[in-house]
Amino acid sequence: MELGTGDVLFREGDIATTGFLVEAGELEIAISINGKPIVLSHLRAGDILGEMAVFDGEPRSATATALTPCVLFAIDRTQISDRLAKADPIIRALLEGQVKRYRGAIRAIRGVGRGEPVEQGSSSEISAGDKFRLETHLREALAGEGLDVRYQPIMHVASGRIAGYEALIRWNHSERGHVSPLEFVGLAEESGLIVQLGEYVFDTACRAVQRFIASGVEPKPFVAVNVSARQLEHPGLIERVVARVEAAAVPRGSLKVEITESRALDHALVKVAIDLCHRHGIGVALDDFGTGFSHLTQMHLLEFDTLKVDQAFSRSMLTGPRSMAIVEAIVRMAKALGAEIVVEGIETEEMLQALRRMGCDYAQGYLIGKPQTLDELLSAH
Repeated sequence: MELGTGDVLFREGDIATTGFLVEAGELEIAISINGKPIVLSHLRAGDILGEMAVFDGEPRSATATALTPCVLFAIDRTQISDRLAKADPIIRALLEGQVKRYRGAIRAIRGVGRGEPVEQGSSSEISAGDKFRLETHLREALAGEGLDVRYQPIMHVASGRIAGYEALIRWNHSERGHVSPLEFVGLAEESGLIVQLGEYVFDTACRAVQRFIASGVEPKPFVAVNVSARQLEHPGLIERVVARVEAAAVPRGSLKVEITESRALDHALVKVAIDLCHRHGIGVALDDFGTGFSHLTQMHLLEFDTLKVDQAFSRSMLTGPRSMAIVEAIVRMAKALGAEIVVEGIETEEMLQALRRMGCDYAQGYLIGKPQTLDELLSAH
């Protein structure tokens, strides 16, 4: 769009649906106090204006007037909101905080709420600051091996013996206490620390396998480590995993990878990862099958060695005929495909007996055992 000298692009109080990119010319941004204009800034080619009101849905806070003939490119609400939704959560929170500070500064200039404190910050700013601090502490914990890995047993149903363990990362923060894995693993994915976090767990798991072997535990258990879809997007991840396994000189089959679905899986990436793992004797499981982005196309295209049935089905399988039918169907399908089955969330003997009747391979849950430290597990043998 084009403006002539003196044309008003928008006024204070207007409803905002569009931001603008200045392609040519100069505009003045001003607010009115007691009928007198106060100039806030002059904008020229390359500057963006009007976007703040689109961000927060508030009326325009200033008036934009063309000082020279101008050429503007309109940016509609959808373009802005789509990009904002896809932005890094911390960057989005910082941007929202910046908009709030701008609004507060304008109110202060106008004298609105004189005698009352101008709003400083927001919950989103606090959240962003907290995330920055937590990210810094997570980096320090990774560097100083301050994270804890617990091992939850997985039982071979037919024999009743513990066949392996799932490695579960835990963080006991010095100030905040226990931090939920959902929180800090999600933060690791946002910040790019997820690769370093995953390698930390793999290194710890390799050492655990070595200690199981040295202690004479029989049968020699495997250790399964979670890998998220986000981790698989980082080039060379599986190659580094393989290098760690080979450097640790652990037996083939003693380490397994569980691919979790924090987002839709890229079939091509997953297939490459599975093929590489198989060439080096590393089994691959699809975790939480039946929830998230799981679908049968993956079973057709991707040769998972194991399917892990989510506890959302197992917890209600004794009281819900549909849940039982789903678990039974998954077990039959896995057997037909030559894959093993692990059912999670097993908490009672009745649930375990149901798995035996189905011919299920493995069970995991509090009945089998809670996550423990490696020292606790070894002291029990």
